[in-house]
Amino acid sequence: MQRHFNTAGPNNPEYHYTVPAAGRLPDARDLIDQQGYFVVHAPRQTGKTTTLRALAKELTAEGRYAALHFTCEEASVAGDDYAAASRAIVARMVRAAEQLPLELRPPPLPAAHGEQLLGAALEAWAKACPRPLVLIFDEIDSLIGDSLISVLRQLRAGFPDRPDRFPWSVILCGMRDIRDYKLASGGNPPRLGSSSPFNVKVESNRLGDFSLEEVRLLYGLHTAETGQVFTEEALVRAFDLSQGQPWLVNALAREVVDKMKVPPTEAIQPTHLDEAKERLILARATHLDSLLARLTEPRVRRIVEPLIAGDAMVGDDLEDDVKYTRDLGLIARKNPVRVANPIYREVIARVLAGAVEANVTDEPRAFVLPDGRLAFRRLLRAFGRFWREHGNVLLGATPYHEVAAQLVFMAFLQRIVNGGGYVDREYGVGRGRIDLLVRWPLPSANGRSAVQRRAIEIKVWRPQSPDPLKKGLEQLDGYLAALGLGRGTLVIFDRRKKATRKPVFLDTTTRRGRAVRLLRA
Repeated sequence: MQRHFNTAGPNNPEYHYTVPAAGRLPDARDLIDQQGYFVVHAPRQTGKTTTLRALAKELTAEGRYAALHFTCEEASVAGDDYAAASRAIVARMVRAAEQLPLELRPPPLPAAHGEQLLGAALEAWAKACPRPLVLIFDEIDSLIGDSLISVLRQLRAGFPDRPDRFPWSVILCGMRDIRDYKLASGGNPPRLGSSSPFNVKVESNRLGDFSLEEVRLLYGLHTAETGQVFTEEALVRAFDLSQGQPWLVNALAREVVDKMKVPPTEAIQPTHLDEAKERLILARATHLDSLLARLTEPRVRRIVEPLIAGDAMVGDDLEDDVKYTRDLGLIARKNPVRVANPIYREVIARVLAGAVEANVTDEPRAFVLPDGRLAFRRLLRAFGRFWREHGNVLLGATPYHEVAAQLVFMAFLQRIVNGGGYVDREYGVGRGRIDLLVRWPLPSANGRSAVQRRAIEIKVWRPQSPDPLKKGLEQLDGYLAALGLGRGTLVIFDRRKKATRKPVFLDTTTRRGRAVRLLRA
């Protein structure tokens, strides 16, 4: 059976193209050798389970440790019933241990009360096992309330007795770092006392995204088995679009190879990756939907809304909100705060404006000229009519009110352009604007392809603020210079109470002489 790119569940290297585990958690071996109890965390579908299962198998096969990976997810239904949670975890651990050699498996479970069952089972196993135990508790943060507190405290209580009477090393794995477990315990810090119930932790490791080299390695496995080449430009494009997010890296390649069915004799080009990106966004795969469902959470909204607006972030719990949104994978790991990758950036804007796009009745083909170019001025005038007729109603229909006008414009633009082109979005904290680039592929001439490009900048005139025209022209000038374009469009939405909804179009220039079509709405 030929291997393939996997986007559903943990990888099995026998069936799936897989990046070796060793490089993804380079510090894990040293921490285990030092008898460490530590945390591994990362957003969903970044390869945690695949990596840790492979690590456990490697450790056991080397002959020094008895290592086991198992999930705590079945115990999540126990809620605050810590006895039921302990029973579920121990039962799952025993079933998972059936993959170990007979002499390394746990002995019959000792009789113990619910609040002591897990600790007693681990003690009995450590005593009986001829090798030091290394246990990986996956999905640990699926536990809540008293169940989570009980498990962590049993681990802490047994920690001083390792390795003869308790596991040599323990790894807790989930989406969140240990510092957030107080929230999972019920959001009441006093419930856990002044110290963490897992204060024996020596390290917290975040599983990283793929590097460009790892993307090259993963896609190279497909090339080695099928002969189909990803050009270097395609590899870079895949990395740029995904920023190495493992599910996206696999999903892009799977879309190109299995869904678009690019022939094995044909090299995969950047244009294939662009098409794959569009198909993934339109399909709204489970991975994307699970992330986007978080957008309505107040903690996430407090970060994402100013990101889109380009405003500064404010709030009493800002640091915690940033960390929470970062642990979800929606924003990048390092500052400045920004959406994690271009695909998420586009999906977020499309989802938030989805209801608006459904109200656009203009036919996209009406904006394509006989020579194949996009009639951009005609598009802007059509938006002006749409805004005049529907703007007031649609401003209240978007879930993020501070960026409603920007979302309405992007939704209209997306509806028209999506038939044959692409809209690239740039937004982030402190930018004070949204930059858009419309890319419209043109019919090939003399065997050479060309792309029509139109740059747009969106600004908002807010109450008690000066007219953003001057600043907008300066920013657009810089954006056009970076793109190598001689003209662009500036859209200014007036959100002051006395503002008129009637759109006004003007032609002007930047300080450096670049032509600008100005739309005030």
